[in-house]
Amino acid sequence: MTMATELSKANATLKTEQWMRMYRRMVMIREFEEQVNELYTRALMPGLAHLYVGEEAVAVGICEALQPTDYITSTHRGHGHCVAKGASPDRMFAELLGKEAGYCRGKGGSMHIADPATGNLGANAIVGGSAGIATGAALSSKRLGTGRVAVCFFGEGALGQGVLYEVMNLAALWKLPVIYVCENNLYTEYTHYSETTAGDILARGTAFGVHAESVDGQDVRAVYAAAQRLVDLARKGEGPAFLVCATYRYSGHHVGDINREYYRSKQEEQEWKTKRDPIKNFTAWLIDQKLSDASTLGGMQSEVRAEMKAAVEFAIAAPYPTPEQAEEDVYA
Repeated sequence: MTMATELSKANATLKTEQWMRMYRRMVMIREFEEQVNELYTRALMPGLAHLYVGEEAVAVGICEALQPTDYITSTHRGHGHCVAKGASPDRMFAELLGKEAGYCRGKGGSMHIADPATGNLGANAIVGGSAGIATGAALSSKRLGTGRVAVCFFGEGALGQGVLYEVMNLAALWKLPVIYVCENNLYTEYTHYSETTAGDILARGTAFGVHAESVDGQDVRAVYAAAQRLVDLARKGEGPAFLVCATYRYSGHHVGDINREYYRSKQEEQEWKTKRDPIKNFTAWLIDQKLSDASTLGGMQSEVRAEMKAAVEFAIAAPYPTPEQAEEDVYA
């Protein structure tokens, strides 16, 4: 089956409401991250954050193929995954600001948000650090017969971490329901991945007998079609999969990485923003297919923007944890 045929088949089964939900989630991620950057520039957020702007189609396309009870594990660049899986922005902002109303009561911060209620087992500041957690969740699903699927998000930098290959080996041997999603945004911090990653990326999956394929991570329809198929196979007991999503982060490695010309050009950034932007291209497709119009989509963007600003105001006004809570919910 060709990619065009697969997309056509997947598109035909989706209702307009589902496309619009995916669009809204992508806009939510974009607007959330814009507010995060503003909080940083206003010196209201302690520490740094790693923005997901430009990669929205990956998180939304993958999570749309999951059930609410399915699991995900995330990364240091995890806000997009968190929003896509259904987390509440006001509690996320509260966590970023160290407030008690946050998902981890202010103790996790940007890189450690977890929301078990939506199946989000947590972000992880260690590169590749959540691979074992996702695989363990998949093992529990198989042993308990819950039918849940686990998705492990990681960047291409994690391809240099041995734990990833250890768990992929076990997942293949035990036919676990886990999807390893590599978000290849081209740069491992400040170095192009071609300088750090030898050989064929897909071969890292096939070497273990894991089904491996790549997809355009800027096309939410393509990501969803691939994810839906792989998740269905995993849920039926066909074992793990390795999906490489070609994508791009518009911002720097973190919010403080502003002058980036020493490792990538402004021309390159501009080309991705103008020609490969996932939201712009999805907007054009929705209008072309007469599933929506510019006015409706623009109104949705304004509505989401207002929601994000209200969520930020909630977080700023929320109280900090009391000193007595310092040793609560701490396990290591």
